[in-house]
Amino acid sequence: MEAGIPHFNLDRLTSNTMASHRLIQHIGKLFGLHASEALYDRLNVYYFVDGHALNDRPKVAQVAAEELLKHGYKMSEEEILKFLESNQGRKEIERTLEALNELGIHSIPKFVVEGHTVIDGAAHWRHHVEVFREIERRGSIRGGPVFGKLLGVSEDIVAQGSHERVLKAA
Repeated sequence: MEAGIPHFNLDRLTSNTMASHRLIQHIGKLFGLHASEALYDRLNVYYFVDGHALNDRPKVAQVAAEELLKHGYKMSEEEILKFLESNQGRKEIERTLEALNELGIHSIPKFVVEGHTVIDGAAHWRHHVEVFREIERRGSIRGGPVFGKLLGVSEDIVAQGSHERVLKAA
């Protein structure tokens, strides 16, 4: 399994990411988290590896439409561009940024467990295990997903999850 970005393009121009974050959130609401995660992955390569600007909205719309189609979701470049040119979803992203700031999160990757426990992405694996073992000992989860509510993603979409699951016959 490969993870991460194999090669950062250090010659890229810095871009404002508000529109792309709004788009990813919008796609999650429309098609589910699998679609938004696929688009997020593609836009990371588009920006960090290929070195393209996230401010080039027509190009982002083209890349997004192509990526969605690869996963069986249809949304035209024109529809995506119209969304990108709007302010739809901005308040949800801003509320989420405020919540992240309140949690002391200023960089990624971070893991938020039970809506309040923050684990740094670079933390030793033992720290992750300790957090989840404590939940096992308690036998219940205190709190739950908070970002779905902040971003306006329905509980049904959150419950579907973001990754395909392989179920094995018993």
